Amino acid sequence: MPDSSAVIVIRSSTEADVPAMLEIYGYHIQNGLGPFDIEPLHPDELKRRRKAMLKRRLPHLVAEIDGTVVGYAYAAPFRKRPAYRYTVEHSIYVHKDFRGMGIGRRLLPALIEALEKTNSRQMIAVVDSANAPSRRLHEACGFVEAGVLRSVGFKFGRWTDSVFLQRALGAADWQLPDDHLGGTVQAGE
Repeated sequence: MPDSSAVIVIRSSTEADVPAMLEIYGYHIQNGLGPFDIEPLHPDELKRRRKAMLKRRLPHLVAEIDGTVVGYAYAAPFRKRPAYRYTVEHSIYVHKDFRGMGIGRRLLPALIEALEKTNSRQMIAVVDSANAPSRRLHEACGFVEAGVLRSVGFKFGRWTDSVFLQRALGAADWQLPDDHLGGTVQAGE
């Protein structure tokens, strides 16, 4: 196991990080219940997804130790319809050889902080019900359970439940978003 006292650096991802992210994600596809993908992604697909998030000005972060990418996290729109534009869903993946070193505990707060600088107001996590470490991480970062979808995924020969966790961001729902002026425009204005 790598040295647990290693310095973890969190930074924005670059296209050069894609091969490392593919390796991390590929492991989770083959061995984890988190991603519902069944086949490894093509590098161009991960590049496309990353660019789409950056185009929307949503954070896409990596964690590295001694120049090696050991995890990544990003936010994506929760749903495509316009009314959901202030809500994001996020994902966090940690390299199999670096689990238990606090990488998720560094990535998730950094992602929250980056999202609070955007117009995002609510953050959603979708966690497999059997993934107790992910649930604990999210709860430690202020997420609360918002619901459970039973038997919605089928992977590794069994049905899986998805737990929805939610966290408010910044001004949340007590203040109108910056890009919504509210009120009415008077005639002649």
